[in-house]
Amino acid sequence: MNKHAIALKDRFKGLRDMYTHYALVLQGGGALGAYQAGVYQALQEAELNIDWVAGISIGAINGAIIAGNAPEDRVERLTAFWNRITTKIGGNGLLDALPLLKGNHGRSLFSQWSAGWSLANGQPGFFTPRLPTPHFWPPGTPEATSFYDTAALKTTLEEMVDFDRINSGETRLSIGAVNVRSGNFVYFDNHRRTIRAEHVMASCALPPSFPAVEIDGELYWDGGLISNTPLHYVIGHEPRVSMLIFQVDLWNPRGEAPRDLTEVAERRKHIIFSSRTRHTTAELKKSHDMRRAISHVLKNLPADKRNGEDYDLLRKLSCDSVMNIIHLVYRSKDADSQAKDYEFSVASKDMHWSAGYTDTRRTLRHRDWLEPPPTHVGVVTHDLLLDSDD
Repeated sequence: MNKHAIALKDRFKGLRDMYTHYALVLQGGGALGAYQAGVYQALQEAELNIDWVAGISIGAINGAIIAGNAPEDRVERLTAFWNRITTKIGGNGLLDALPLLKGNHGRSLFSQWSAGWSLANGQPGFFTPRLPTPHFWPPGTPEATSFYDTAALKTTLEEMVDFDRINSGETRLSIGAVNVRSGNFVYFDNHRRTIRAEHVMASCALPPSFPAVEIDGELYWDGGLISNTPLHYVIGHEPRVSMLIFQVDLWNPRGEAPRDLTEVAERRKHIIFSSRTRHTTAELKKSHDMRRAISHVLKNLPADKRNGEDYDLLRKLSCDSVMNIIHLVYRSKDADSQAKDYEFSVASKDMHWSAGYTDTRRTLRHRDWLEPPPTHVGVVTHDLLLDSDD
């Protein structure tokens, strides 16, 4: 462990007296998920031991690897997973080094070429293209409803994840998916049901690329179709307890006006898949602050007024817990292309992982961000990009 990590660890002693849970909330974003792995590495080095992970799509995969391994093995397993699905294109390391030698413009061109390679060839340990294409398969078959086969992902998950450990409940895992027939958003939660590789795959089943996953007679797709951010599920957990939440987003809702069609495609993805995170967080804060205010008002009521249906309803709505949300958002690099979510080169993986690690280390330097909110506030959000010039 480096000196920086040791210093952070010493500074965070006593936080467990303030917060019942440390939660990690992970968006979907395909190849950008390496950023989340970098975030987790920095949190682990600081010994901010996560005990609840909620994820959607690639966030579900990272979450399952975290919850499904012993704390001392998690970074190693995350590294093994990302190395497996980003093996050097064609086995030629020169292709991954080339963009770094040519600057951001060359790197961006290579990213687009690499994304095309993924579309044509799939990714090892993750997905393979269907041949022939879906148009040649009988209606009603999985082959007719998706362009790629994800059987390789099941094998990878069962190798990388100890599902017995997940189902022990030691670390809570919540995975978002959508019921194909009803359109309802559901969470597979190891505190409520047994989790298998199929549940993780369901959260990643983004149509029409990947097939729906059948679980107990129902078909499920990627939870990002409805909401790519599982924050609401974590904050809405009952009974409500005080939590330090690291919210890791791969799509930035804010950005400049696009200048060409390529930038239009990229900006469109950010708007769609960011799931209006900051708006959602603001609404959750408003609701939770109201619950906290109700609690304070009820405590000041005379004893003879603490009865009746209205009081009982307000008491159920009230809450004394606090939520401190540390918001980390991946900021696109000049070398990124509009296809960055399905560009799986080693160079991009390393860039995204490093960004997550560096952003988290910078964020953790702000010691006051980890303190509980003031007594009149139920939820406070900190964002390195918005709150700091560091």
